[in-house]
Amino acid sequence: MAAPMIEFKDVFKCFGEQPVLKGVNLSIYRGETLSVIGKSGTGKSVLLKHIIGLISPDSGEIHIDGISINALGNKKLKQFQQNLSYMFQDNALFDFLTIYENIALPLQENPDFHKPDIKDKVFYKMEQLGLSGIQNQYPGQLSGGMRKRVALARALVTDPSVVLFDEPTTGLDPVRKKNVYAMIQEYRDKFGFTSVIVSHDIPQIFYISQRVAMLDDGIIRFSGPSEDVLSSHNDILNAFITGQSRSL
Repeated sequence: MAAPMIEFKDVFKCFGEQPVLKGVNLSIYRGETLSVIGKSGTGKSVLLKHIIGLISPDSGEIHIDGISINALGNKKLKQFQQNLSYMFQDNALFDFLTIYENIALPLQENPDFHKPDIKDKVFYKMEQLGLSGIQNQYPGQLSGGMRKRVALARALVTDPSVVLFDEPTTGLDPVRKKNVYAMIQEYRDKFGFTSVIVSHDIPQIFYISQRVAMLDDGIIRFSGPSEDVLSSHNDILNAFITGQSRSL
């Protein structure tokens, strides 16, 4: 297997006196979809925020293409972060902005993009994601599924190499959940980005993932191919999956 694109090495993180990550070791490979599962409050979102740089570890290291983030230097670190996108759990769309304005936000924050370029990129991405013709509408006028699509368009408008999804199907019914995962899979195949998905949707999430990692009590208890999850002899993993299956 190729070297990891992103690698956590014995990462610890506490908030006050509360330990959240207790020595996380995890590899993320270029072009794959990795799903991170686990009980609520185990630090899955904290893990994502370490990747995007919103949180720094108290100890341990995060490597990008074999180089510690601490050794990258500001220029290379900024380049990496500009190639990341984050799709928030609640979509984080601004109700007072039009669909066009919401999607354009990441481009407007980048001084390298000028107004005509922004317009071209936004309309092109909207066309690619089946959103043509709704640029002047507002999020409140759209269905939950369409708002998810707009949030994904905003995440992809910068042509990122890595997209992080934090519970992308929260609040959706089973049919719309399936549609969102199909959409993520379709556009990952189309655009070739690496995706990391935090999810509770078991077993649905396994079907679009190459690998699965389980975070439990601040430690990665399982990491492996998705096809190995349901046949695993890992007691902690099996107990979690069985409990989730009963609640679906």
